[in-house]
Amino acid sequence: MTRRLILLAFAATLVVFHLGLIFSGLVPNLVSRPLHLALALPWIFVFGASTGLISRCSGYVIAALGIAASLWVALNHSSLVDQYGFLENDFQIGIAVVLLLSVLEAARRAINWPLPLVALLALAYGLYGQYIPGEFGHSGTPIASFLGTLTIAEGGIWGSLTGVSVSVVAIFVIFGAVLNAGEAGQGFMNVAATAAGKLNGGAAKVSVLSSALFGSISGSASANVASTGAITLPAMTRLGYPKRLAAAVEAVASSGGQIMPPLMGAGAFVMVELTGVPYTAIMAAAILPALLYFVAVWIGINAYASKLELKGIDPADRPSPKATLITTAFFLVPFSVLLWGMFGAGYTPQYAACLAILAGFLLLFTNASLSFSLKDSFVRIEAALINAARQVSMIAAIILCASIIIGVLSITGLGVKITSLILSASGGLLWPSLFLTALACLILGMEVPTTAAYVICISVAGPALTQLGLEPLQAHLFVFWFALLSTITPPVCGAVFIAAGMINENWLKVALTAMALGIGLYIIPLGMIANPDLIGLSERPIAALIAFVQVGLGLGCISYGLIAAGSWTRKAALVVGGLGIIFIRLALTH
Repeated sequence: MTRRLILLAFAATLVVFHLGLIFSGLVPNLVSRPLHLALALPWIFVFGASTGLISRCSGYVIAALGIAASLWVALNHSSLVDQYGFLENDFQIGIAVVLLLSVLEAARRAINWPLPLVALLALAYGLYGQYIPGEFGHSGTPIASFLGTLTIAEGGIWGSLTGVSVSVVAIFVIFGAVLNAGEAGQGFMNVAATAAGKLNGGAAKVSVLSSALFGSISGSASANVASTGAITLPAMTRLGYPKRLAAAVEAVASSGGQIMPPLMGAGAFVMVELTGVPYTAIMAAAILPALLYFVAVWIGINAYASKLELKGIDPADRPSPKATLITTAFFLVPFSVLLWGMFGAGYTPQYAACLAILAGFLLLFTNASLSFSLKDSFVRIEAALINAARQVSMIAAIILCASIIIGVLSITGLGVKITSLILSASGGLLWPSLFLTALACLILGMEVPTTAAYVICISVAGPALTQLGLEPLQAHLFVFWFALLSTITPPVCGAVFIAAGMINENWLKVALTAMALGIGLYIIPLGMIANPDLIGLSERPIAALIAFVQVGLGLGCISYGLIAAGSWTRKAALVVGGLGIIFIRLALTH
């Protein structure tokens, strides 16, 4: 009971702090961002620690040191600003080392070794890169300046990416946690079952719709699989779906949550910071490609349904209209408040999300039967607070670690050198540069979360792509989509592993089926380049819709050809024809 109250107190403090930042006005960055880390560390090192004695004890020590160092920065922010990122004594160097080690270890415990290893390599390059001969060496930076820029100025772990995590990502994560603690998740399922349950392949289509809806607030493929898969996977197997298909449908549908506005796995808000493009413009640019992805999955399911004679959900298992109507309100009301705040009242997205959180919080006091129970309400509120704290802390660990890499790239000029390498390796041509960038995104995405892979790849490859003629948003969306490939592409495919494990199927069989179903993930980013109008909905709506139909027709041919066409000749004809439809504009303009 005591531990439960402690967890609740820490969770409430974290949530209230982040909501308070939005309502309280301007708070210095060197106050809000270190406090963000200080509040996140206990959830990584103490409450999320493994059962091993050494792990627990070291977690307490690192958390205490990291929190103390973060608080020191926050308390001394006014004097640190005047140091311009230069550490003045050994004590400050010790603070810097503690902060960097805390961030690296927090990321390691949150998501394992790959991202911290990249950050360690970046730090080693910053410290010793002057000994590397040739153009990839650097002139060297004094250690007091190098470490100071990363830890007491706004150019490293307290940089703009961390600012996005503090003021925007955390708010929308809290919003998602509040919705998921109530009946909103069941509302998504009920809407999907009512809309698609009676169709051929209905259980799979319910998975697609519910994952698209749920993904719009979760923004995490893994969380999406675990949440919606717990319901859709048993439903599909009960109706006779092959296990590999059921798991593949869930993995592919859940991966789409990270490209579906408004959240996009925090990617939308990072894009706002990196591109300067307004949030609403990014949502408008991302919506048609995301819909195309789910259209391609839908067509693939239709092809499997015809091939395997998959039936819809039995009427007795579908929700009643009354249940659907009531549970729909649990996500429709908060979403309506969010949209009204952003588009009606003209508030910032994070302020509008705070109002939506308050609306969702009030709905936690009732359930689908519209009854009230103080005990049940407390359980829902507790779940919302604790899940929000855990997710905010994990994202903070990822973004702070990625910020080390971005800081080193900036300090040493390595990003510019990698850009030059891409340009020279591709011969100054756009499409070879795109394929090199896509390969880098796929490799990096296999080891680090999508948002972190996107941030690192766009930092080094983005300038090269824009120099070769792409619009900034076009380059960012291209990189973000390819960073997502690793969720379904072997050898490291997180969404596939989770779905296959939940249904006890061979993961490789699931991955191969998922790659066929999710073919849009590989082709649509290239379609954005060949058809720039596809992401121009807010500026060129008619042209965008024409591009949407064109790419949709091509994707439909490819998806059907891969799955349902009979002979290999017919398959090849449909795939080649589909590619021709998608890239016809490119051929005509060259």
